[in-house]
Amino acid sequence: MADTVSIFVEKLSNLILQEAYLFGQVEGEVKLLRDELKWMRLFLNDADSQCLYNQRIKLWVEQIRNVTHDAEDVIDEFILNMDRRQLRLNTLKLLKCLPTCVGFIDKLPFIHDLDGRLKEINVRIERIMANRSKYGVEALLASSSSSTTDQVMEHKEKRGPDVEESDVVGIEDGTEVVKQMLMKGERRRAVVSIVGMGGLGKTTLAKKVYNHDDVKQHFDCCAWVYVSQEFRAREILLGIAYSVMTLSDEEKKEVKEMGGAELGRKVCGYLEEKKYLVVMDDVWSSEVWSNLRSYLPEAKEGSKVFITTRNEGIALHAISQENIASTVLKSEDEIAEDANSQALIYRLRTMTEDEGWELLLKRTFGNRGTSSVLTSDLEIVGKKIVAKCKGLPLAIVVVGGLLSTKEKTKSLWAKVLASIEWHLSQGPESCIGILALSYNDLPYYLKSCFLYFGIFPEDSEIKTSKLIQLWLAEGFIQRRGKEPLEDIAEDYLYELIHRSMIQVAKRKVDGRVKSCRIHDLLRDLAISEARDAGLFEVDEMIDVRFPASIRRLSIHRHDLIQGNISQHLSNSRLRSLIFFTETPERKKWRFLQEHVKLLTVLDLGSTDEDFTIPEVIGELVHLKFLHIRGHKRVILPASIGRLVNLQSLDLSSNDAYIPHTIWKLQELRYLNCCYGEISSDQFIKSSACFDGYLSIEKLTNLQALDLLPGSWLEGDGLGKLTQLKKLTLAGWLNPYMKKGFFECIANLTALRTLHLMNTRSFEKKTLLHRLRSKVWKEKVVEERRLIPGLMSFSHHTNLYKVILSGKLELPEEIEFYPPNLLKLSLEDCEIQKDPMFILEKLPNLRVLHLEDKSYVGDKLTCSSSGFPRLQSLRLYRLPSLRELIIKEGAMPRLRTLQVSSCYKMEKLPRGLLQLKNLEKVEPKFMFDQLIEEVHKETIGKE
Repeated sequence: MADTVSIFVEKLSNLILQEAYLFGQVEGEVKLLRDELKWMRLFLNDADSQCLYNQRIKLWVEQIRNVTHDAEDVIDEFILNMDRRQLRLNTLKLLKCLPTCVGFIDKLPFIHDLDGRLKEINVRIERIMANRSKYGVEALLASSSSSTTDQVMEHKEKRGPDVEESDVVGIEDGTEVVKQMLMKGERRRAVVSIVGMGGLGKTTLAKKVYNHDDVKQHFDCCAWVYVSQEFRAREILLGIAYSVMTLSDEEKKEVKEMGGAELGRKVCGYLEEKKYLVVMDDVWSSEVWSNLRSYLPEAKEGSKVFITTRNEGIALHAISQENIASTVLKSEDEIAEDANSQALIYRLRTMTEDEGWELLLKRTFGNRGTSSVLTSDLEIVGKKIVAKCKGLPLAIVVVGGLLSTKEKTKSLWAKVLASIEWHLSQGPESCIGILALSYNDLPYYLKSCFLYFGIFPEDSEIKTSKLIQLWLAEGFIQRRGKEPLEDIAEDYLYELIHRSMIQVAKRKVDGRVKSCRIHDLLRDLAISEARDAGLFEVDEMIDVRFPASIRRLSIHRHDLIQGNISQHLSNSRLRSLIFFTETPERKKWRFLQEHVKLLTVLDLGSTDEDFTIPEVIGELVHLKFLHIRGHKRVILPASIGRLVNLQSLDLSSNDAYIPHTIWKLQELRYLNCCYGEISSDQFIKSSACFDGYLSIEKLTNLQALDLLPGSWLEGDGLGKLTQLKKLTLAGWLNPYMKKGFFECIANLTALRTLHLMNTRSFEKKTLLHRLRSKVWKEKVVEERRLIPGLMSFSHHTNLYKVILSGKLELPEEIEFYPPNLLKLSLEDCEIQKDPMFILEKLPNLRVLHLEDKSYVGDKLTCSSSGFPRLQSLRLYRLPSLRELIIKEGAMPRLRTLQVSSCYKMEKLPRGLLQLKNLEKVEPKFMFDQLIEEVHKETIGKE
């Protein structure tokens, strides 16, 4: 694992540079360790991809990994002891009872212990390096063919695959068949299934059908939920509720706190009068349908439940339950119709060799032509590669991703073919063998990044922002000059996507990846390889015999926290602990307090009750990542200020009390606490006494900031965060909307997204929590306007997304707006004049949302040639709006129009017929009216 050594070498180099005074007379041993590891890293770059093929190389690499881990433990334990020592000395200084000589004498035992342990490790490294020659490892490396990663082409451009996923799996013939199954006019609810082995493309086919315009318009509402092996009925119901219902933030919070039965009744009640489509992807057990069917009503004709599964028995079970439940209500004709119920099962076939060859070409060459490079010799080898894939699209797609990084020569493709044959010789699973080849071909700096996807639960949709924060905290991202680490991490992700190892789930409006996912077969591979590499363990596959060997632990099931898992919480070598369940009980903290002191990553999962983080959190001085999800009350202790290495603090939607010591954390890059209140009283008192001047301006590394407005906004500190890319301020901004505040916003020219919300509801909520039973007496204060306060955004060239909530007046000067603005959302603005006259002139605007009384007039008019690039328009809760007029030539690229809760707008917007690219109109009655008008126009022409 060359990346393991690289991570520690960079860490050690930074310590020598920044904290040399800590090591004293053992600095020489520390530098020797660093230099030896640098040499090891060079040899590992060659050895890493060869250890799969040779046991001697594998053993040598494993020994290097172990000694590197031991060295990291020694250094980290020393730094922890030094932190505790410094805290003790500071306390004595405050008590004025510290003799002058104590500081130096107190340090000697730690230095002596470090010296002995480092010498022992340096001796071990010397022996390992000697074994390279002694046991022929060096000769094996020299005689081995060049590592396939040497042939990797650079992919630094931020792009995904050249071919969309739905176009590359040879499913054209199945799309129409499955679509007709869903749209067939059943007398009652029916279950449609796609059945096929792993890697055959079930999910891809289902997505293509689900996203088809005909299907979307056929049903009143649609939901897609991932089921997977870890089946939880409540989570599936929650996913359905979020998909089909339009919920405010408060309503989402209420729904999330419901029990399973209550949530099921709410979903059932909502769907009662709807013709709905619910997709359940990756069903592994017949219990799924048995447990959920009662919450999916049969009242509306034509509703469908759409299942994908590897097991045909599950599909037959679901259909048979439907038949049994309704037989007593059926006529003879209906019973005869059900005799052919298996017609609602689509069995996905493997690809033919011709289809596989076409798919391989698409993945390898993308949309680029092949005539200039595809020789007859290359075609012969390529078709042999396709034959080895046994008609499985996933295998072909991944191999195509691998070949896209290679030179297009017969010799290199022949090496890939030979490697495939070797992997297939190791076991019966052809697809897994080919996936393993693609993993082994990854450059060393991508391997840990890919394996890390295995920590997430099966079928998870993984937010890119969280993934990158985790990669940074784990040290997986290697510096490239002055390039921002986040940009390098994004390049890593795009390379994995380009190689078809990772799939894009959602994209942002600027085309960048918002979320991603990993195929379950590739996830199985990641977990298996991670265990061999000692990278992490997942709770359901944990090896309880060797708790001390685990450095990263991912927990997916709350019941597994008990029993055997507890011993792993006593593992002093544990570096990352990630809960995808509820937050662990308070009593579990004693394991952290007594044993786990070297944590770098701590994700405490989702809290379902008020939670006070213990003071002991301050002892985790190596911590870089701390997350707690939920909607409850979370209190951070003052000791949070000791976490000087913390990069990411995310308290999600919890009501959070944050002490002023947060401003000490100068390594912070992400501070996401949308309901987070900074303690202003302690801030004033402590700042004056001990800490010097503390404020937001100290956090100059911040990339993303989401906090409740407060006294910390006073002054010019915010304007000094020149690296800030994302800023969200949602709350009572009124007291702080002064000239200085607006100047700060103007200084933040690196911003990509800006969200400003001026509302009193946040202040009332947090004060009521804080004051508990005290009576809140609302003062009448005139609400200030965001605009004209806000200054011109003409220099914000990176700003592509803006959300403004609160009273404002739109400037008519186009120069005021960000030049590359792609998405604009306006809420509660109470604009009186038609805003379209101004907004339609924005040259790059693609998405426009006008919501919650953002406009209080009764008519919106889009002029001819207005909105040249707009693709999506949403009008929501505009109570006075009666009419939308789209003049000829306006919105030529509009694809989606959503009109919701505009109750006075009863007619179809005028001018829709001339929008040639329009694909989706909501609500459905407007779409039906549009179809009727198209029909009338067609008859009139005839």
